[in-house]
Amino acid sequence: MPLKVYNTLTGQKEEFKPLHPPKVGMYVCGVTVYDYCHVGHARGALTFDIIRRYLKYKGYELTYVRNITDIDDKIIQRAAELGIPWDELAGKYAEEYYKDMQALGIAKADYEPFATKHIADIQKVVQQLIDNGYAYEVEGDVYFEVRKFTTYGKLSGRNPDDMRSGARIEVDQRKRDPLDFALWKSSKPGEPSWDSPWGNPQGGKGRPGWHIECSAMSTRYLGDSFDIHGGGKDLIFPHHENEIAQAEAASGKPFVKYWIHNGFVQVDQEKMSKSLGNFFTIKDILVEYPAEVVRFFLLKTHYRSPIDFSDKHLEEAKRGLERFYNTFHDVDLAFKGHVDKALSISELDTYREKFEAAMDDDFNTALAIGVLFDLARHTNRLLRDNDSSQSLFANVELIKELGGVLGLFEQEVIRVTFGANVSMSVNVKMLKPEELVALLVEDRNKARANKNWASADAIRKQLEELGIIIEDRPEGTIWRFKV
Repeated sequence: MPLKVYNTLTGQKEEFKPLHPPKVGMYVCGVTVYDYCHVGHARGALTFDIIRRYLKYKGYELTYVRNITDIDDKIIQRAAELGIPWDELAGKYAEEYYKDMQALGIAKADYEPFATKHIADIQKVVQQLIDNGYAYEVEGDVYFEVRKFTTYGKLSGRNPDDMRSGARIEVDQRKRDPLDFALWKSSKPGEPSWDSPWGNPQGGKGRPGWHIECSAMSTRYLGDSFDIHGGGKDLIFPHHENEIAQAEAASGKPFVKYWIHNGFVQVDQEKMSKSLGNFFTIKDILVEYPAEVVRFFLLKTHYRSPIDFSDKHLEEAKRGLERFYNTFHDVDLAFKGHVDKALSISELDTYREKFEAAMDDDFNTALAIGVLFDLARHTNRLLRDNDSSQSLFANVELIKELGGVLGLFEQEVIRVTFGANVSMSVNVKMLKPEELVALLVEDRNKARANKNWASADAIRKQLEELGIIIEDRPEGTIWRFKV
């Protein structure tokens, strides 16, 4: 089954056909580093981390570029509020961003360009636009002339005439048209600036506009035309619309073949954002929940759909993830040393094919996780048959392999041994101490139900040494800490 992706540019799913197979170029708009990242940022980064992983799984040779915006009005304003240099602020939050991404298991891109390191590239594109008749200078500022780019609006579906008549547009009497947007801004007192060829006859000082940064950096690393450009839905207009206009007016070539946009994370049906004050930072969430739980929570919804953020949904994700780890543990415990037999290759291939079919359908992680749940349930049913000659390790290995495409089941797992007869696998980043105790008590109850008294006694003895008292009552087993 061919891979199909939803292309915002055409408004439909299309078969993925790279410009130069098997090579694929992908550029994704990264963060503006003026504050801590929130869960909405995590979703965007995770979406394209999954796309990267799956393209590589399919055998493509991917070059992935994800930028950092380290000069912007928001950065300048926030630094002024805090009374610190703008580059100190940007440096601090870029470092925090990388910490958050590492915690979530999101690796760096192949290239992660900072806007301030590419001023020469940006100025080169601006000059090309002037030379090609699509941009003009006014007192050191350079503007893109929207009316000259006749296909403006093709990504967002907006008509320039409608925008001018009905929308609120920034008023600047120096512009030829209110729709024109800044490519380069002349410097104001106290603002960061770079030498510029535009200004007085000898040149001046200024800084880049936001939109031109991405056009310049993406083409710098991937060429004038490349395969995938991604970002959040909020970037479709004006940012990505303006990127297309700039890049294609400068080069005269098609800019991007497939535009991919992820949906919002919502709180009470509103987009999570700093401006609304309804955001939760990644750092704060990871204090309460393991990173793999956050990742699993985000992957349970298709990337284009909105997702509601709440403790309830995180708890559901945690329980769902625990079901997989419990399956791994139960198979390991029940069939240790028995590797005689497994599911037939054809049965396992069926699950792999279903997983790939889900991912080939516009990277449908929700459906792919459903396939993994089906395989886990099938494994548990076979486990209940209690055939000690059968090994289900092959099932578990396939779950882990396919889960690895999604960045799941990669947390640290240790072996805990109780005496000579009892051992178990524990995901130490998933379980709190009291949850580990509860799991051990559950295992003891299973051992007692199977009349495996030696194992049950070994668990009780070890728990007592750890200061845990367990009591078997008619209504069930309870436990408490020794006083």
